[in-house]
Amino acid sequence: MSFQLPEYRHPDFTLPQFINAPEVHWAVAETDGVAPEGYHSTSMYPEYFKIDGKWLLAEESRMDASVVICPDGLLSVVENRRLKAGDRVILGRSEQCEEGIYVHCTGFLSGEEAIADRFVFRQGRSRETSYARDYDRLFELLKYEKEHGNILWVLGPALAFDYDARNAMQSLIEGGYAHGLLAGNALATHDLEAAHLHTALGQDIYTQASMPGGHYNHLDVLNKVRRSGSIPRFIKEHQIDNGILYGCVKKEIPFVLAGSIRDDGPMPEVIGNVYEAQISMRDLVKNATCVICLATMLHTIAVGNMTPSFRVMPNGQIRPLYLYTVDADEFVVNKLLDRGSLAATTIVTNVQDFIAIVAKGLGIMK
Repeated sequence: MSFQLPEYRHPDFTLPQFINAPEVHWAVAETDGVAPEGYHSTSMYPEYFKIDGKWLLAEESRMDASVVICPDGLLSVVENRRLKAGDRVILGRSEQCEEGIYVHCTGFLSGEEAIADRFVFRQGRSRETSYARDYDRLFELLKYEKEHGNILWVLGPALAFDYDARNAMQSLIEGGYAHGLLAGNALATHDLEAAHLHTALGQDIYTQASMPGGHYNHLDVLNKVRRSGSIPRFIKEHQIDNGILYGCVKKEIPFVLAGSIRDDGPMPEVIGNVYEAQISMRDLVKNATCVICLATMLHTIAVGNMTPSFRVMPNGQIRPLYLYTVDADEFVVNKLLDRGSLAATTIVTNVQDFIAIVAKGLGIMK
């Protein structure tokens, strides 16, 4: 059976709680980057605000941001640090119409699920969980998203340390199953080290044998990329023909590399300013309809906080935004749930095995 998006159901605004609800209150931000007292902070769910008698949806929502009433009457979701003096910021800490604010947690549910008032993916996972059905659903989802959506991958460096995992990820990219990539300096460094020298941190990516002087390999590659001036130029000058970054450059898939205080080098494309990196990451996240995070706890939590549970499409359709997080450590995947990203599907497994299973399940493994 082919994948079908669940139908979104708006709240029933004819119910007394909506009709009798007051208009939202707002206050003007007095200083750039500072919200007024009592500001409303957004969640990952669709949120409606009663303004001039109408319930308006904040379409570009995400966690932990304020809602600004724009001069044209539309709603803009803005991080507090990006507020401007004079912005009209919505106030209120309740979520069930008491202050003209309604958080809609059950828009994609029906029947008993909606009555239970829980999101379909709200559950903890462990190594003992059966993931066979999750894989089957993911295969169908990715086939759908390839044609109708936008798939964003968030990758930790573990993907670059294994021969088959790199091949699988490259196959997914070249097969049309990636529309964007978020990572750090380490993923890029070890992927290009593997492409150029067949090692990652000096170990052969297939046999895991340590090469003589291999601890220099990633530093030498970093130096060469910096000499080239960019990753695409390095790939061209050194005739790189494999790997994750190679696939992105070949297919013109946008990628954002966010810097860390731990970075060697870094690569020329790595964004060292954390807030500039956050903005660039969000530019890719805002187009995504499916986000898959693999073995990178901090990037996963960051992206989870940027990612709502829904997306409003250009034609006005409201659809789910699917978020997957995969890690060998139960603590990591459940930490994302603890942070409030309750719509995430979590899978506890080795990501190198995971990506190979996905590529094989889609029939594209090289």
